[in-house]
Amino acid sequence: MLLKKKRLYLLVAVLVFMTYAIYRIEPYVRIQMNDEQLSATLLRANIDYAEIGYQQGTSRRMRFLQIGQDSTKPLLVFIHGAPSSSAWWLSMMRDSTLRSEANLLAIDRPGYGGSGLGRPMTSVQEQAENVAAVIRSRRLPGQKIIIHGSSYGGTVSARLAMDFPELVDGLLLQSASLAPKQEYTYWISHPTSHWTLSWMMPSGINTANHEKLAHEAELLDMANEWDHIDAKTIILHGTDDWLIYPRNAYYACEKLVNAPLVIHHMVADKQHDLLYTAPKLLRHYLHLLLDEV
Repeated sequence: MLLKKKRLYLLVAVLVFMTYAIYRIEPYVRIQMNDEQLSATLLRANIDYAEIGYQQGTSRRMRFLQIGQDSTKPLLVFIHGAPSSSAWWLSMMRDSTLRSEANLLAIDRPGYGGSGLGRPMTSVQEQAENVAAVIRSRRLPGQKIIIHGSSYGGTVSARLAMDFPELVDGLLLQSASLAPKQEYTYWISHPTSHWTLSWMMPSGINTANHEKLAHEAELLDMANEWDHIDAKTIILHGTDDWLIYPRNAYYACEKLVNAPLVIHHMVADKQHDLLYTAPKLLRHYLHLLLDEV
């Protein structure tokens, strides 16, 4: 009888855990859209004037989402975190004040959305090369470029500014993973990265797992490249960010020795999700960069 009760309790615990896991994972699965789903989402969000396009990068065919091709305006580029896609930026791209001041470009990073979903590219340098190829193809002559990178998208954005300084005039690093060993890694990331379990994971989660486990080595590889960044830079980070620790922001400030402008803002009592909890602040700093460049 006791054994039956233990089995019942175990079954209930497993069901509760699975229900919670599905609840947490579902939004990240839903955001990995094909072109038809993304078009329908844009239509529902009243952004049917956005262009969905593809550009061959250095090693991956990349999907992008763009609004505006006005040569008199800067190009504002959004680079998402993990697991996510260009659709994560729709609230920014529908903002009329940003659209009035800039052309907006959101790029699916390799392994997400329409850029080879489920095929991880753990090299940050290689990701930056592919993103740079998209930016070059969409940049109009003489156009200034501002990069807004969030979380692991901030990592790629920093690498982009290091390797291609001619493509970055302004840089906003939001809750960005920048310092080695200064982030939380879920215990389940290790076992689920093995091929025996990875096939069961949603494609975007699988990509994020592989990226996560390569973070430390990739960030160490970037450690001596920070002096190449010569863009005006803003660093935003929540003081209560338990996923990408606040130390990342301080580390970047110490490393940005050649940036002509560095603004460091620790957002009091905020965690990792500043796009949802501090959108006005993000827009404020984007407008500041647009004015500066």
